[in-house]
This record gives sequence, structure tokens and C-alpha cells, in this order.
Amino acid sequence: MERARKPEWLRVKAHSAKGLEFVEEMLKNLHLNTVCDEAACPNRGECFGRKTATFMILGNVCTRNCTFCNVSKGKVQPVDENEPERVAKAVKALGLKHAVITSVTRDDLPDGGAGHFARVIEAVRNTAPGVTVEVLIPDFKGNVEALKKVVNAHPEIINHNVETVPELYSEVRPMADYRRSLEVLKNVKELDKSIYTKSGIMVGLGETEEQVISVMQDLRKVGCDFLTIGQYLAPSVMHHPVVEYVHPDRFKAYEEKAYQMGFLYVASDPLVRSSYMADQAIDKINLS
Repeated sequence: MERARKPEWLRVKAHSAKGLEFVEEMLKNLHLNTVCDEAACPNRGECFGRKTATFMILGNVCTRNCTFCNVSKGKVQPVDENEPERVAKAVKALGLKHAVITSVTRDDLPDGGAGHFARVIEAVRNTAPGVTVEVLIPDFKGNVEALKKVVNAHPEIINHNVETVPELYSEVRPMADYRRSLEVLKNVKELDKSIYTKSGIMVGLGETEEQVISVMQDLRKVGCDFLTIGQYLAPSVMHHPVVEYVHPDRFKAYEEKAYQMGFLYVASDPLVRSSYMADQAIDKINLS
């Protein structure tokens, strides 16, 4: 089947190489991974140009087999006990006011890497006081005790993406569970109501508008505060194909619907990714 050409609204503007080179060199020197690189994010040039990045901890090899994701699968690496301090150094060096930290899924670890997340949050707090912290976590296989480790470290935002509609999970996220992902978000709120929760979905995978709205309703039922919606872009012909390039007008309609449902902050645009301009949510809440 011939692949559809990307529409005009998905073209990414060129950005200055000055900040890009600074971030790349710093990440190399500190031996850090970013989801920007590993997931082949289309906004990488813009974010690196603004001297921001989303740090990816616990290695760059995932234990899951999602068909949309560009992160490597295979033999995982040992946990780097010095990584938290290096992430904290990078946060300070970049002068970030809002740090976003994610990870590969590590089903091989007893707590799924939750304790390591907590140590990273603590290191950032100690090295760069005043910086707000957002973590994008895996589901820890539904382990509430593991989740407590992250909650007790008290990041301002805990993000867990449902990624797509439940009807597509068997194709797109065969090792994940939609209800389990909703439970993660619900459990965060039950453990600590003061932490904002966030989730995101991709569109263009073959879902219907009604299914997207149903996911939004499910997220609100578990108290999810922030929502991101972006266009799925297949990293290669080996990944799940793009079924549709969703028009920006529909993204705008999703945004309006989400605000009507009660989400506190919504980013809905073809090029939106889970951590893109993540600091805007905090700014909006602080200004409201």
C-alpha cells in the first residue's frame, strides 16, 4: 500500500542549531538519554533549541512491544545508580524551571523502576530547588506499592499515557491494559490529591471520534487534570501504519470538548507530544 504524503500542517520549521548543539553536547558528556532522541520526536529541534529536553531514565531499551513506539526492544541494561545525580546536574545546567522525566518500561525490575524515579526526583529537588517536576511513568504492572514510591517523592505532575483507544490496544499496546492505565491515574489521586495527573493519546491510528471522546470521559472519571492529543507518526514501515492524518480543526474540536469536560489544561494539535511545552500547564494553573 502506498504511504500517504504528510499534509502541510505537519511540516516542522527549522530552528537554530546553537541551543541544539549545547544540549546534545551536555547529554553526551553526562551520558543521558532523552525520549526526544529515542522516540524520534518531530519537535526535537525546537525543544533542544530552547535548551529543554525530556530525560529518559533506566536505559534506552524497553521490555514492552508497542507497535507505535520507536524505542528499542531487547536486552535491558543494568540500573545506573548514579543516573539521578546526572539528571539533576543537567536540569541545573539547562536552567529549567520545569523538568520532565520519563523512562522505558522495565517489567524486569521488581518495582518497575519506581524507586529509581523517586531517587531522580529527590536529586533534582536537592540540586535545583524551585524546579517543578513532571514524571511520565509506566504502569508498573498495576503495582500500587511501587506507585506509592513515586507519589511519596511528590512530583508536581504524574503523567501516564493511555496512548490510544481501548479498541486498538490489542494491535497497538498488546502488553498493556487500558483499564490498568486508568487505575494508575485513579490511584495517584487516591494517594495524594495535591498531585496533578496527566495523560495523552495519539490519533490517526484508526480510532473514531466517538472513541476518542469516550477516552476523554474515562480520564475525567478518574480525575485526570491535564490532557495531550497529538497526531501519530509512524517511525518506520515496520511500525503501525498511519491510518489518517487528522485535520487541525478536529484537534481544536477535541480541545474545546475536553475543556467542557473539566480538564484544567489541554494541548491538542497535530505536533503535540506528551511533554511538549509541558511547562505551559504549570504556568496556566499558577496564573488561574
